[in-house]
Amino acid sequence: MAAAFHPKLSFLLLISTFLLFAFAQAGKISIYWGQNGNEGTLAETCATGNYDFVNLAFLATFGNGQTPMINLAGHCDPTVNGCTGLSSDIKSCQAKGVKVLLSIGGAAGSYYLASTQDARQVATKRGKKVYLSAAPQCPFPDAWIGGALETGLFDYVWVQFYNNPPCQYSSGTTNLEQAWKQWGSIKATEIFLGLPAAQAAAGTGFIPADVLTSEVLPAIKGSDKYGGVMLWDKYYDDQSEYSAAIKNNV
Repeated sequence: MAAAFHPKLSFLLLISTFLLFAFAQAGKISIYWGQNGNEGTLAETCATGNYDFVNLAFLATFGNGQTPMINLAGHCDPTVNGCTGLSSDIKSCQAKGVKVLLSIGGAAGSYYLASTQDARQVATKRGKKVYLSAAPQCPFPDAWIGGALETGLFDYVWVQFYNNPPCQYSSGTTNLEQAWKQWGSIKATEIFLGLPAAQAAAGTGFIPADVLTSEVLPAIKGSDKYGGVMLWDKYYDDQSEYSAAIKNNV
């Protein structure tokens, strides 16, 4: 005897399948915070509901026997209290499900790992689960950390698709798409499209929000390793409201 057909059950199964697919394709937004004292506090940043990750910029001094020191521009003075006031903000972010990562290096600073042992001394706090991320330039492979990215140890890779005309968006997605496919070949868990949050945030590579959501994201979201969008930075995002404009489409 044939099984009875239940249209309501079939409809629910269809909806469930659609929701699972949509969830699997849902991207996240990562933001850099710390280099402008006028961008609000870390807790306020996480309270916007726009971000899934916040990268603290930057741990700019470490290695080669130096005492590690964070540089958060106008937010706090590490020489006075070590910026310990951030601890409550970090806990506030974590309570909201926002991952807070420490960005080491940056465009300027005094940092250099002289040896494997030197690296171990910098990373003295071990034992807890940590996430490893990287922010290479979009020309592939990256000249500085291309080899490291092949280890398969990185959870998140925020590729900077700006200030790099050969692989950034420019009157079309061709160059960006080609570079994105190359980056999809690395052994990382998730790849993010790194962009300036406003025209003034970078020399070149800014993509208007409507162009991003209508042209660029549809071209790359089918990638198995698509993670979402990384933005530089919170101050510029405050001015442009870029993350708010794109978050429902990421």
